Amino acid sequence: MQRPIYLDYQATTPLDERVLEAMLPYFRTAFGNPASVNHFYGWEAEAAVKSAREAIATAMHASPEEIVFTSGATEANNLALKGVAEAYLHKGRHIITAHTEHNAVLDPCAYLASLGFEITYLPVQPDGLIDPQDLESAIRADTILVSIMAANNEIGVLQPLATIGDICHRHQVLFHTDAAQAIGKIPLDVMDMHIDLMSLTAHKIYGPKGVGALYVRRRNPRVQLAPQLHGGGHERGLRSGTLATPQIVGFATAIAIAIESQSSEQKRMLDLRQRLWTQLQQVDGIHLNGHATQRLAGNLNISVEGVDGAALIIGLNGRIAVSSGAACSSTKNSPSHVLMALGRSEELAHASIRFGIGRFNTTEEIDLAAQTAIATIQSLRQAKILNS
Repeated sequence: MQRPIYLDYQATTPLDERVLEAMLPYFRTAFGNPASVNHFYGWEAEAAVKSAREAIATAMHASPEEIVFTSGATEANNLALKGVAEAYLHKGRHIITAHTEHNAVLDPCAYLASLGFEITYLPVQPDGLIDPQDLESAIRADTILVSIMAANNEIGVLQPLATIGDICHRHQVLFHTDAAQAIGKIPLDVMDMHIDLMSLTAHKIYGPKGVGALYVRRRNPRVQLAPQLHGGGHERGLRSGTLATPQIVGFATAIAIAIESQSSEQKRMLDLRQRLWTQLQQVDGIHLNGHATQRLAGNLNISVEGVDGAALIIGLNGRIAVSSGAACSSTKNSPSHVLMALGRSEELAHASIRFGIGRFNTTEEIDLAAQTAIATIQSLRQAKILNS
């Protein structure tokens, strides 16, 4: 059986061979526990973790001590939101986020609301961007945290991080951003952008699943967090649990590769995205979701008139691997909360496809994907006419 063309790189990415090569020794020979400080095996693992921490910090202009390893971006988001909420109870119980955030932010916010915190959900404009004036107007004396994602996982929209960070910094409010989709793809500088907390994951950039990190600022201001996992005091007491050395090494390798090739790779993916979009526009009734240019180079999210979304995905299945939205919620029957926040009708929100272009896609695959999608859309529309 021929495998379908993979165009779901926002859901996850295949492990880069160079990443696997870097990881393998830490599964077999250099298998020590980095917390075992009394012998060579522990020292070996500890050195590998230290080197990885430095590489990841360098990618965002942070210091190594500001990197806290987690199991992924979901845990990092939970640690950031719940950790700040508990640590800053003395200051206030007000948190600001946006309607288009990932569920890994929205669900912790809903949990905190059940505990008595007040959550303000900012609207987005039709292009998916927040209005910075809305953010500034929403900040109050008891606001303790603003959480706005760097790049949207469904529509790829890039929020103005530097502007958001500046507003938060002026009002002395902590700024957290979920950068799971952004790291390695766009320049990120936690100092220039006044980012206080930033969530990351490895598997979106050709690294292993099961490892992520949270950047936690240590000066100007020093961010306080209440740990959410207890039991050993690892990661300066912020996240207990034996460190997954192979995954951490792979994470750092993946980031280093992505940063090194960032400029050329993003240009290549932008060319592929534009090639796909140009061909898809041959069909009437196709709408681009999200800002036309201020988006991830490899993201193309469209809604198709006159077609059932589930039928479209099924029609493409076996030839193109795409999704109708976030991987964690694409099996739900409800329309995308992101597309509904953009003002799309429920019908169009249901009839959406996210094409995620990545490192291993070719021009030939993009052309074949476009032809397949166009043919499937036309076939479904014709069948609808015949059955009406």
